[in-house]
Amino acid sequence: MLRKAAKEKIVVDLTNLYDHFFVYAGECKAKVTAARLPYFDGDYWPGAAEDLINQLRQEEDGRKLNRKGTTKKTITKRALKASGQSDLSANASKDLLLMHKLGETISPMKEDFIMVHLQHCCSHCCILMVSGTRWVCNQCKNFQICDKCYEVEQKREERERHPINQREKHVFYPVEITDVPTDTKDKDEILESEFFDTRQAFLSLCQGNHYQYDTLRRAKHSSMMVLYHLHNPTAPAFVTTCNVCHLDIETGQGWRCEVCPDFDVCNACFQRDGGIDHPHKLTNHPSMAERDAQNKEARQLRVLQLRKMLDLLVHASQCRSAHCQYPNCRKVKGLFRHGFQCKTRASGGCVLCKKVWYLLQLHARACKESECHVPRCRDLKDHLKRLQQQSDSRRRAAVMEMMRQRAAEVAGSSG
Repeated sequence: MLRKAAKEKIVVDLTNLYDHFFVYAGECKAKVTAARLPYFDGDYWPGAAEDLINQLRQEEDGRKLNRKGTTKKTITKRALKASGQSDLSANASKDLLLMHKLGETISPMKEDFIMVHLQHCCSHCCILMVSGTRWVCNQCKNFQICDKCYEVEQKREERERHPINQREKHVFYPVEITDVPTDTKDKDEILESEFFDTRQAFLSLCQGNHYQYDTLRRAKHSSMMVLYHLHNPTAPAFVTTCNVCHLDIETGQGWRCEVCPDFDVCNACFQRDGGIDHPHKLTNHPSMAERDAQNKEARQLRVLQLRKMLDLLVHASQCRSAHCQYPNCRKVKGLFRHGFQCKTRASGGCVLCKKVWYLLQLHARACKESECHVPRCRDLKDHLKRLQQQSDSRRRAAVMEMMRQRAAEVAGSSG
C-alpha cells in the first residue's frame, strides 16, 4: 500500500528509521542526535534507548578510576572531531555512543521501522519542508533543500557548492510548497472501542478470534472483522462455541448455563437431547437486537455513573467545607479518612479500601493533571507507567529473541 502511495506521489518518500537517521547520506550537514529521532510513547526505539541509557550509566558508575582519579572518557575528543562533531563535551560523547549502540540494536530489523514522509525533507538539514519554497536540483534525483539552506548554499565557496568535489555545479529551481490547511480539524466522529485503547487489547482480540495477516485472504477477512468491531462496539467480541459439537454458535441461536462458566450449547444439540445431559438449567441466548439494546443501555448507564463518581472524587479531594451540599461528598471524604486509618487495607480484604482503590485507579488512568489533588494519584500514575515499561521491555526482549532466531536460521541455511 505504501509503495503504491509513493508511486502515486501521495507519499513523497518511503524509508526506514535506520537508513534515514543512522546512515550518512551524501551532502547531509545535519548532526542527528537521539533528541531528534521521532518519539512516540510506547514505541520500540524509545524504550530501547532508555534501556541503553541505564546500561551506559551503570557502566560509567562501575568503571574503575584510573591513576589520576578521574573516570575514563567513553569517546575521546579526537574521535568526536573525526566524526564531524563540533561539540566536544561529555554529553556529546554519550549521545554519539548512544546513537552507535541504538543503531546496532535496530539495524538487523530496520525494515520493521517504517518511515513515511508526507512532506519533502531538506537534503542538508533533514527538516521537513511544510511551507515556503523548496529548491530542487535539476540533475540529482530526490535532492532538494529548504529556503534557509539555499541562502547558505549561495554564500559558500564554489568548490563547496552542490555537488561537492565536482567542477560542474548543478542549478536549483524553486518549487512552491502547498501550505498546510488552516483548518486541520477532523470532521469524522470519534469512535470509541475498548479493543483499540492499547496494543495488548487489540492483540487479545486478534488472538481470541484467530485474526491473522499472513496471507492476503486472511488479511482481508481480519480487516473487515476489525472494522466490524470498531463500528459495532456493543456486539459480542468473541465467537461462542458449542460444548457438544464444537461448532460456532450464531448470535441468538444457542443456550447458556446459568451456573457453569463458558458452557454453551447450539440449538441443534439442545433440540436433540433437550439439555438433559447437563445438570443445570440452560437459558436461551438473547437475539442480536435484544443484546444490542441491553449492551448499549448498560454501557451508557455505566459510563454515566463512572463519570459522576470520578467528578465526585475530584470534588471531594479539593472540598474543605464541613457541611458541603454536593451529593455524597461527605461519604467520599469518609472513604478517604477510612483509607488513611484502616489497618486491614485492601490487601487484607477490607471492602471499603477495595472500593477506594478501584475509584483511585480509574481516576489515575484518565487523569492528565500534573498537580492533581486526588490522593495517591501521582503514585498510581507512576505505578501504571512502570507496568507499561515492563510490558514494553518484555515485548522488546521477545522481538530481539525472534530476530536472533531468524538470524540463526539464515546462518544455518546458508551454511
